[in-house]
Amino acid sequence: MKLPGHDAIARGADEHLVAARVKLPQRRIQRPLRQVLRRLAMALAVLFLTVLIVWMDRGGYHDNANGSVDFLDAVYYATVTLSTTGYGDIVPYSDGARLANILLVTPLRVMFLIILVGTTLEVLTERTREEWRQNRWRSALRDHTLIIGYGTKGRSAAQTLCATGLRKEQLVVVDPSPRVIEAANAEGLTGVIGDATRSDVLLRAEVQRAKQVVIATQRDDTAVLVTLTARQLNKRAKIVTAVREEENAPLLRQSGADAVITSASAAGRMLGMSVLSPWAGSVMDDLIQQGSGLDMVERPITKAEAGRGVRETDDLVVSVVRGHRLLGYDDPAASPLQPTDRVISIVRAEGEPPQEPGRATIRP
Repeated sequence: MKLPGHDAIARGADEHLVAARVKLPQRRIQRPLRQVLRRLAMALAVLFLTVLIVWMDRGGYHDNANGSVDFLDAVYYATVTLSTTGYGDIVPYSDGARLANILLVTPLRVMFLIILVGTTLEVLTERTREEWRQNRWRSALRDHTLIIGYGTKGRSAAQTLCATGLRKEQLVVVDPSPRVIEAANAEGLTGVIGDATRSDVLLRAEVQRAKQVVIATQRDDTAVLVTLTARQLNKRAKIVTAVREEENAPLLRQSGADAVITSASAAGRMLGMSVLSPWAGSVMDDLIQQGSGLDMVERPITKAEAGRGVRETDDLVVSVVRGHRLLGYDDPAASPLQPTDRVISIVRAEGEPPQEPGRATIRP
């Protein structure tokens, strides 16, 4: 088995040390330094306001040391009053000073304490909220699609799936890089940080309840391990794996992959086709880009199509799926169509303008 290139699934030793965890898309991200500076400014503002209140009514306060209250005594009283209940060396004795302590200083003391413990409370609240979101996410996640590796291939696979109508909530990305998962979160996808060759990481991604698994790692040996692990945890899921070297494709199929895409060979075939016929290469590129131009789709036949020939359907049928067999449009066994058949046809993408009048329709 060939082991080509460096794997994007192993982007650094430090990233391998990150514990596997689920990261749901965030609506808003605020920098921690900005939060600390904002809380510090609020605390200083409360302290300054308390000092101002005491200093303006300093005649109503008594200092046990010398009987009078100066500016330093006002700062000292405000500090110990806001942080504690005071030491009793400086006390308000006039009715106005006592009323100001009741109506102004006491609320400021409560506000100051809230600001001091606000960061801890916010962390606890955020952690509780995140755990609640994750529990709700896990309970609602069924028949989702798992994408292992969010490089160029994984991102293109996600875009294609979304173009076919799959909701982003039904996509889960697994990658060992926190930066990659943050990028997936920014696109509205849920991510799991960790090495997908480990079963505990895939279990965090709820692979046992997944409907489809797309394995888009950069190394073939990693793809084999992930395929084996995913198939062991989920016997019914459809697993599609990308492989670099064509000679490794049979090993991936033996490992449990339902379909194996040889990325290097596929790119080479597109290059060769484009050299021979640039237009043919453009048509093939259009077919594999869902949502624009022409799309290739698999669908069940309609009741009206049952018993009819392949060429008598409403759209351009290129193959017929009958049981576990794939029949070409020109295969004599493909016609007539049977009620349980599925057809692979070429259709115009939704939202595309209709064909211009007078243009010929190409049919097999």
